[in-house]
Amino acid sequence: MPSVFPTCDAFNRCPSSSGVIKFTNCLLVKGNALVDEDLWVSSLTGKILNGQEILYEHRTAPEEIVDLGGRILSPGLIDTQLNGAYGFDFSVIPEEGTTAYGKGVMRVNQSLIATGVTSYLPTLTSQPPEVYQAALPFLGPSGTARYASYGSESLGAHCEGPFLSPTKNGIHNASVLREPVNGLADLVSCYGDLNVNPSTIKLITLAPELPGVLASIPLLTSRGLTVSIGHSEATYEEAKAGIKAGASMITHLFNAMRPLHHRNPGIFGLLGTPSSSIQKPYFGIIADGIHLHPTSIKIAWNAHPNGLILVTDAMRFAGMPDGTYDWTNGSRVVKEGPLLTLEENGKIAGSSIQLVDCVTNFLNWTGASVPEALKAVTETPARMLGMHNVKGTLKEGADADLVVLDLQELADGEKKVVVDEVWKFGVKVFDRVNRA
Repeated sequence: MPSVFPTCDAFNRCPSSSGVIKFTNCLLVKGNALVDEDLWVSSLTGKILNGQEILYEHRTAPEEIVDLGGRILSPGLIDTQLNGAYGFDFSVIPEEGTTAYGKGVMRVNQSLIATGVTSYLPTLTSQPPEVYQAALPFLGPSGTARYASYGSESLGAHCEGPFLSPTKNGIHNASVLREPVNGLADLVSCYGDLNVNPSTIKLITLAPELPGVLASIPLLTSRGLTVSIGHSEATYEEAKAGIKAGASMITHLFNAMRPLHHRNPGIFGLLGTPSSSIQKPYFGIIADGIHLHPTSIKIAWNAHPNGLILVTDAMRFAGMPDGTYDWTNGSRVVKEGPLLTLEENGKIAGSSIQLVDCVTNFLNWTGASVPEALKAVTETPARMLGMHNVKGTLKEGADADLVVLDLQELADGEKKVVVDEVWKFGVKVFDRVNRA
C-alpha cells in the first residue's frame, strides 16, 4: 500500500497537511454487525487507513477528528440500476448533442451524491445502436481522477437491453429489441467495441432464451463484464442454462419475467437450493412498495440473503414534481409521488425512489437488522461487480466513500434511515445539517 503521507521534494519542502482524518464515537458497519470503533481515512489518497499503524508506527496524530455522536458510519451506497434522475435520462441524447449529454451526466452525479449514493451504474434502456454508441463514452468508470467534487462515481454502464424478450419488455420500446443470432458480433454492432480496457460497460441484462445469448455470455464475462438475466420468458431450465454459461445476476427479480409456478419456478427458481453445476445468483429488488409486495421481498431475502441487492430503477422523473412527462419511446409517463405509470395503459414505468428509502422499506418489511439492510446496498453489489475490496467496505485500502446515517425511530414503531453526511474519497461533500 502506498504511503498515506505527503512526500517532501528535493529541497526538503514538505506539505503541511497530512490529510489524516479520524472518525470517532461512531458505529461502523462491519459484516452483519454495528461495531463501536474509530475509522481513519486519508483525504489525500481517498483511502481507508490502518489506524493502529498510523498512530503507533508512524506516530502521527489525525489532522482532523470527526465526532459522529454515536451515529452509523457506513460504506457509501451503490445503485446498480439508475436510468436517470433530476430531469436527465441516460438513454436520451439531447438535441444539443453529446456535449450537453456530458453536462447532464455531471449534473446527475453532483445531485445524486447528496442521497448517499457514492457509486452507481448509469443504466441505458433498450435503444437503437447509435444511442448506445453516442452515450457509452460518457458513462464509463469515472473515478480515475479521484475528484470528490465530481460527485457520485460511475462504475461503468448497465446496458438493460435491447436483447430482451418482446413479451416481457415492460416499458422498453419493443420495436428496437433485437436477437443476437450471430452471438457476440451482434452485441458489438449494437454497443461498439467490447475489448476496450476498462470497458465503458460493467453490466448487461439479457434474456437467456433468445438465440445466440448463451453462446455470448462466456465471451462477455471473459472480457470482465457481468451478465444479468432479465426481461425474459425463460423457464427454470433456460434460466439455469444462463447461469451455467456465466450469468451471475437477475435484473429486478419478479418484474418483467414469468411468475413463480409450482411446476416450473422460472427465473425465481434460481434462488432455490444450489446444485453442483450452478451457484445461486445475485438479484435486484425494487423496494418502493409499488413494484413488489413486501412479503415477496421477504420471501426472496429468506431464500438467498447474501444475494439480495436493493436498486431504485429510478427514472429521470426522480426528484421532479408530479405531472405527466414525455418518455423516450413516444409514450407519456404519469408521476404521482413515487408511482410512475405509462399514460396509455397504466403499466408501471420504473421508479422515482431514493436508494436510502429502499433501505428504510427493507428494514421495516423484512425484520432485517440495520447491517443486513445496508449490506444490500454496499457489500453485496460491490461483490457482484467484483469490486468488494475497493467499494462497499470499510476495510483498510478501500476507497473512503462513506455515509453518516441517522437511524430514527418513528411514532408507529417503524424505523427511518436518514443520510446526514456523505464523504467521497475522504472529503466531505454533503452535510444535511449545515447544507449550503
